[in-house]
Amino acid sequence: MKELQIKTALQISRHPKDVFEAIVDPEQMSNYFISESSGRMEEGKALEWKFPEFEEWAAIKVVEITPGEYISFQWEGAKDTTLLVEMTLLEMSENSTLLKITEGNMQNTDAGIKWLAQNTEGWANFLASLKAYLEYDINLRKGAFDFLKQK
Repeated sequence: MKELQIKTALQISRHPKDVFEAIVDPEQMSNYFISESSGRMEEGKALEWKFPEFEEWAAIKVVEITPGEYISFQWEGAKDTTLLVEMTLLEMSENSTLLKITEGNMQNTDAGIKWLAQNTEGWANFLASLKAYLEYDINLRKGAFDFLKQK
């Protein structure tokens, strides 16, 4: 049975150092992805992220950081499953970065397929929101998922 893995990418019209900082700096990340973080992403650091539409905090373990080039962290993908997320930043020109994201792997089961659909949608939203924030100073996520809040 083949394992499932998410692979997605988007080109952003900013230098890799700017894209990198927007990901590792919680103050910037709160402008397009999370509402709160327990700290800056640094190699070996355990963090917690809060998303605006959920009450729970997500546990993040930063695995590896190469400034301006690479970020990896682990988090829970499904019940009792730790997944590795890798972000690779490639300079396309002086002010253009290709950001590639992979996450995985999950078994090709009903739970794995559900994870694949949800997190692929999530990473596509992350990339679009990051691009909107860095290129146009717009927070696409603000209010976008209010319908998910539990009442």
